[in-house]
Amino acid sequence: MPATITRLVLRALDWLTRLLRRRDSGAEHLRTGRRGEEAAYFHLRKMGYVMVARNYRSPRSRSELDLVGWDGNVLCFIEVKTRTTRDVQPAEFAVDHEKQGDLSRVAREFLRKIHGARAFRFDIVSVYFEAGHKPEIELLKNAFPMA
Repeated sequence: MPATITRLVLRALDWLTRLLRRRDSGAEHLRTGRRGEEAAYFHLRKMGYVMVARNYRSPRSRSELDLVGWDGNVLCFIEVKTRTTRDVQPAEFAVDHEKQGDLSRVAREFLRKIHGARAFRFDIVSVYFEAGHKPEIELLKNAFPMA
């Protein structure tokens, strides 16, 4: 019974979030990125992830963790990459060695704050908004190790 109530409350909150979404402003590529993060968030929620943070920043790093969530007993640090075309290269290629290092630094700080060396991994979600098509979302679990 409590699990059913929790699911209903989460669905209601998701619905309200979609309903009350702020009007997008700023540069086109920033709006596209925000749309991609939003699509990835709801996609992962449908897959059973329990999200605990969005856009987590550290004062000691220039990077941020787009999403942090539990996939079962594994804490996932999720980088979202959004593209409007597949013509150039897969979106996940943008998470190069330097970016992996930046994300690892922020993830270490996050892990220190929650006081534990639990099981964790880095996932990458690629979101494609190609004209005339529904958004395509691809999840790459355990995409890279802690740098």
